[in-house]
Amino acid sequence: MKLSPRALGLTCAVLTVLIWSSFIVVARASAAHTLLPLDIGFLRILGAGCVLLPWGWWLMRTQRQSGERSGSFMGLSPLPWRITALGGFFGSMLYAMLAYSGFFFAPAAHASVLMPGSLPLWTSLLAIVVLHDHITRARAIGLACIVLGDLFVGGASLLKAFHGGEVWKGDLLFMSAAFCWACYTVLVRRHSLDPVRATIAITAFSCTTFIPAYALASYAGWVPSHLSIAPVGEMVFQAIYQGIGSVVISGITFNVMIRHFGPVRSTMITALVPGLSALGAVVFLNEPMSLNLLAGLAMVTCGILFGVRLPKP
Repeated sequence: MKLSPRALGLTCAVLTVLIWSSFIVVARASAAHTLLPLDIGFLRILGAGCVLLPWGWWLMRTQRQSGERSGSFMGLSPLPWRITALGGFFGSMLYAMLAYSGFFFAPAAHASVLMPGSLPLWTSLLAIVVLHDHITRARAIGLACIVLGDLFVGGASLLKAFHGGEVWKGDLLFMSAAFCWACYTVLVRRHSLDPVRATIAITAFSCTTFIPAYALASYAGWVPSHLSIAPVGEMVFQAIYQGIGSVVISGITFNVMIRHFGPVRSTMITALVPGLSALGAVVFLNEPMSLNLLAGLAMVTCGILFGVRLPKP
């Protein structure tokens, strides 16, 4: 049965929000199991590569048949070497390392606010510097709300650092991961990259650099790793969910959603992610919902919604 364009757009919107929201809950729950943060990042990239690398090889078949130079990184990336390296370093390898490390220090509710919340902030600041964008008054108010919301959440954990707490480390890692993804977003916008080809390119970079290096380091015992003792079922689940689900499927559904609803309405739809993931952390992980977390969640959500309002003609 063929879906109508509206039904397809709604379906992709629901899938995107569900995957983005559950990603935070699942990643935090994974911290209580066997695998370490870099192990999860390794399996995420490996799972995505099993789908995206053959896809990229198929996309470039015409160039290879005609004798043209096709892509970079042994022909696995459809983009030039420099763009592939920059995008892969920030948008794939470093993002995964920082994000998954943060879940081993801070609860999922903090990630619900700080990761999607600080992303528009970092993206706007980088767009001013790199793309020379102009921030409207509405977006400035929205960004101010986001900063205030981040302070409600991260400020409390930073104060607890003086008493020996470690939650602040996770908060800083979440915001650093959002900064890395913002760098990748600005790179895609600056070079007007096709989203599918960009996703294939950053995965090709990580598969040809991080995967062999980390496999060798973990096998030789140079870095802490639990890949050799983790249950097979746990590793297969992480490769499928984090790699195929969070990278491949949500990447496709997000692009279809933008094509149907447009960037502004799509951003408003994804503003549901902080609230849903925080609620999921309370229901599935039994995390407490404090007043400062509720205030930060409300401010960040309002800031995202206010910042994507259509400007007055």
